[in-house]
Amino acid sequence: MTSLALPTPSFGSPVVSLTSGDTPTIVHLTSEYSPFARSGGLAEAVMGLANFQVLGGATVVVFVPLYRSVREVAPDLAPLGRPIRVDLGFRSEEVRFFREVHPPAGPKVVFVDMPEYFNRAGLYGEGGRDYPDNARRFALYSRAVLDAIPRLIAGPVLVHAHDWHTSLALMYMRTYDGLRERYATTPTVLSVHNAGYQGHFPPSMLNECGIPPEVYNFRHLEWYDKINFLKGGLTFADMVVTVSPTHAAELRTPGGGFGLQEVFQWLGDRFTGIINGIDQTIWDPATDDQITANYDAGNPSNDKAKCKAALQRSFGLPQRRRTPLFGMTGRMVMQKGLDIILQSHLVWHLDAQFVFLGAGEPRYERALTQLAAARPRHIGVQFDFTDRLEHRLMAGADMFLMPSQYEPCGLTQMRAQRYGALPIGRRVGGIADTVDDDVTGFLFDEYTPNALDSAMSRALARFADRDAWEPRMRTAMGRDFGWERAAERYGEVYRRARAIAQQRG
Repeated sequence: MTSLALPTPSFGSPVVSLTSGDTPTIVHLTSEYSPFARSGGLAEAVMGLANFQVLGGATVVVFVPLYRSVREVAPDLAPLGRPIRVDLGFRSEEVRFFREVHPPAGPKVVFVDMPEYFNRAGLYGEGGRDYPDNARRFALYSRAVLDAIPRLIAGPVLVHAHDWHTSLALMYMRTYDGLRERYATTPTVLSVHNAGYQGHFPPSMLNECGIPPEVYNFRHLEWYDKINFLKGGLTFADMVVTVSPTHAAELRTPGGGFGLQEVFQWLGDRFTGIINGIDQTIWDPATDDQITANYDAGNPSNDKAKCKAALQRSFGLPQRRRTPLFGMTGRMVMQKGLDIILQSHLVWHLDAQFVFLGAGEPRYERALTQLAAARPRHIGVQFDFTDRLEHRLMAGADMFLMPSQYEPCGLTQMRAQRYGALPIGRRVGGIADTVDDDVTGFLFDEYTPNALDSAMSRALARFADRDAWEPRMRTAMGRDFGWERAAERYGEVYRRARAIAQQRG
């Protein structure tokens, strides 16, 4: 693409350096990072990858907005150097950078402070509505990080952006003249955690986001007369990754590409799928200090039964050991299959117990509340999600519901298997890649209540036969979902991105 002579702020000499040496520093740009800011699996996925990259010997810096929730988790923050001014569109903003006073070992986390934009109750919105200035919020954050990198990081970097919120950084790097020169040989990677969220905004936001009109075209950022942040990231990235091989194939199809299938096809072998991992030191029922009793795959039944009784008490349900208990945790939104759960004949009539944990769309919260009121001895619902309750749900449930419309990767089905709660899920995305039907879980294809009920019935038949159930439970608990192999695959992607960047330079 022709270089666009666009203005960039001037810099003084670096004020502080988080890194040193000639080895490229991996720089993650993300809108969520556990435990500071979390709305779904993105926060844990980025945190898990960054942690294991550090364990593998890499130097890693993570940039995340300084939300209000950050200060609730980490009240003691120290400034990194002086504030800078960032020009975006026709306005200039002051931006500051912070880190924890006593950071733990692991990735270096930098918080990007713009109180007007991020000191709010929510990450992306409140009361079920997105913030109207989300386009500028995340455009400014992305632009500020690019200005901060040479001030805070010595030596070369590899920029790894995550989802639509940070996609514009890759466009700025290749179109703003000063940035294009500075980052000419910098490799870039974009991870697509959920292509159902793309960052669609009206063309009136072009100036607000500092988007050159030359790239508002069908090849780059234009999508059905809207700006599409994710599409911009896809078309400017050196390499693109989504979070499971099956989902990578789905994204190349008209039915699974969310309108961007032609872009994913165009990427060719620069696009791949890598399954996320989970931290198996945290998600281990043998050592988990948040559950009632510890157990392992050798003899799980008795102590898992204690966890089941505790879960039943927590959700106000009768303590019935042999009654099958189905669990579900996560965002209660359409993607997660709530529509077919609420239409399931078995959910309404089966002599079993169901516990639901997590907040979501108001219509689903109302429907689950009504379901619990109609079947108080069978249905338990809690919308106040906590990590402790999630651990207790995994340990106490016999089966785990995951009938997603689509599921790029999913982490909960991996955690559930580790705790001997066999998933019942649709054969899509990461569920298809991590659950073996009638071995470590039960899969179905059609997105219908009848298909869900059929899979649940198969699971119940196995559950009724302890000689059939316990070997499946032990096999599931023995699965290896660690980050090690995923981190190795990302290393291969990074090597390809560096080769592309060197050729470009």
